[in-house]
Order: sequence, then C-alpha cells, then structure tokens
Amino acid sequence: MMDRRTFVTLVAGTCLLEPLAVRAQQTGKIFRIGLLAPANEPTPGGRIDTEDLLVGLRDLGWVEGKNFLIETRWAGVNPQRQRELAAELKALPVALILALGTTTIRAARDGAPGLPVVMINAGDPVGARFVASLARPGGDLTGTSAAGEEVLAKQVELLSAAVPQLKRVSVLMNSANPANGFFFDAMALRAKTLGLRLDRIDVAVEGELDGAVARAKGGALVVNGDPMFFRHRVHIIELTLRSQVPSVFGGREYVAAGGLMSYLSSNAWHWRSAASFVDKILKGAKPADIPVEQPTKFDLVINLKTAKALGITLPQSLLQRADEVIQ
Repeated sequence: MMDRRTFVTLVAGTCLLEPLAVRAQQTGKIFRIGLLAPANEPTPGGRIDTEDLLVGLRDLGWVEGKNFLIETRWAGVNPQRQRELAAELKALPVALILALGTTTIRAARDGAPGLPVVMINAGDPVGARFVASLARPGGDLTGTSAAGEEVLAKQVELLSAAVPQLKRVSVLMNSANPANGFFFDAMALRAKTLGLRLDRIDVAVEGELDGAVARAKGGALVVNGDPMFFRHRVHIIELTLRSQVPSVFGGREYVAAGGLMSYLSSNAWHWRSAASFVDKILKGAKPADIPVEQPTKFDLVINLKTAKALGITLPQSLLQRADEVIQ
C-alpha cells in the first residue's frame, strides 16, 4: 500500500521528468522567440521560410500559439537597422533570437547583449568571434555554421570541371561580411592546386553589382549565400548571363532562378537544426554548452538550360555527380 509520503515523492518526480514544452502548455506560459530576418519582407521559396523550423519544433512538442510565438523583425541588410531591431526584440522581451547569416548574427549579438542567439548558417563562427570553438561555444551564441573549407574548395573545383580551359575565377563578396577572409582563403588553396588565378571582388551596396560581375568576364565567378546577394539573386544571374560568366552559387534557389550551378547544404537542414537549439535553450540549456553543428550533406544542382545559354557543354562525369539537374 502506498503511503502519503511515497505518493507525493512520485508525483514530484513525475513533474520533474515531464517535458518543459508540455508544462508550458499546461500552465499557459507562452515563450516568445525572436527572428531577425536579413530581408525586407517574406518571399515565396526564400531563405526566410520558417516552415521547416515550425515542423522541427512540432516534432519536439512545441505548438505555435499554444506554448510559443515567433516575433519576426524584417531587418533588411543594413547592420545598424538590424542592431536596432535586435534591441527591440530583447525589450519585448523574447527568450532568444534566431539570426540568419553572419552579418545578421553579429547584429543580434551586438544589439541584444546577454540574450541567447541561435545562429543559422554562420560563416566561420570561430573566426568571427561568435564562439570560442565549435565544440564549446562559451558564450551566448550557438547554432549551425556554414560549409567548411572543403566545401568552399569544392565550388572552385566544380567550375574547373565545368570549364576545363578556365584560367581565372573571381569571388564575389559583401565587404561587410566578417567571414570573407575564411571563404577566400579556403578557395585560394584549391585554386592554386588547380593552376587557377583567384580574384576577390568586394561590393558594399547593390549598386556595385553590375560593375563587379562585369569584372569577372573572361573567367568564372563564385557567389556565396550572403543575404545581400540572395536578395538580388535574379539580377546577379541576369548579369552573369549577359557577361557570359559561368558561375557557382551558394544555394539551390539561385539555380532555380537561372544560375548555372550550386553546391551547398540545404536551407531546410539549417532551419530544422535550429529547432533543436531552440528546444534545448527553452528547456534550460546554456548556449555556451551546446556544440555548434555543421552540415554533412551537400547538394550539387545544375541548370542545363543555363549551361546551353552560356555555350558550355558540361562533362558527363559532372552531370552524373549532380543531385539534381534542372532542364
């Protein structure tokens, strides 16, 4: 027979083991999650697509409107504006901020000091001083990082395979992105082994894009997934076609819009992974103790129509490596 003391002890133990998400729902507590978006508005099929985040959270027991809400701030790509909106989110208050891309992550950190920040697709988080190390972040930031050095090198390799006579590759970079050095150095090592000259082209504002792409004429171009470039991806792709510059991009969305090739991890992976970081932090874990995650699967997507428009006959060996070929 169970006495009163045993019964109370069992009930207390059960409460301790009960998932926090369920307890939040039962007590009526709703967590506010901030999302700092490096865009001015949502776009269909864009990178600020929270459906994968919501699916990931649902799988972990979180239900939007019942135990959490997402407070989105469309911050554009201006760092000052991003910092202001990060401070606004902190003042609501929110429990944490989700930030996409290196410049936006830096704005979230600087605009909302002391608040947990879940990084989504951070370029070189150690070099940018967001974390002490990938294994032990040691501060208020954790999340997912962008591709490692081997993936950046692969982008140069793919251009060489697509255009065997290639001698020069240019890398388009946002001068405000603190991960630029990491990106360029990783590509430079591979370019050297392939006998390619690697040029760096920095742009600060969208008005410089036309001239930047024109400078790459006669060679090939690497365009990473920086929010500024993603926002103007259709225009950049038009410029590469106009100047007949074979290009590799940082994301399938570019190829779907007419870019030649992309090689990177899926956008969905980063958002699904972000859900697990949100779950852990809301349950009491400290960002300092949650290891940063890196993608392990990368997709090669090729647009054959664009290859034809550029006058390129892609080797069969390259096409066979593709995860997706857009006709």
